Amino acid sequence: MCSSDLGNGSLVPPRSSLAMSLADRRVTVLVFYLDDSSASKRFAAVVSELQRLWGQAVELMPLVTDPLQNRPDGGASDPAHYWSGLIPEVVVLDRDGKVTYRASGQVPVGSINQAISQATGIPLPEGGANPSVTESFNELNSEVVSVKP
Repeated sequence: MCSSDLGNGSLVPPRSSLAMSLADRRVTVLVFYLDDSSASKRFAAVVSELQRLWGQAVELMPLVTDPLQNRPDGGASDPAHYWSGLIPEVVVLDRDGKVTYRASGQVPVGSINQAISQATGIPLPEGGANPSVTESFNELNSEVVSVKP
């Protein structure tokens, strides 16, 4: 996912596969979404913020759910194995491929950041622990902003 593709209300499919990420023992953040879902489009700002904060420290994998529906579970290297059928949904896998966090809906970026920090052992980036909100500019564009305590 390149930074020029982020922040515009769209999600870009991952460059690598879940099987590759698990084989490389990378902390992986699966984000399940639908292209034509307004809830998924609002959540794109959270995905952009995760990319901004964590960069190359994790494998961020936005995955369209259409190809995952109504097919057999292919095991731990298959994204369908982790999807509960809700959108948007976030699943964090640690280096051993164990689910350490699962949430659906408009999940606060701060709770995802905490889960990633625990899975990676990397301290939260500055501002990563602050609660945040997603502010909509219009139907397609939004931004995650920190709420100052």
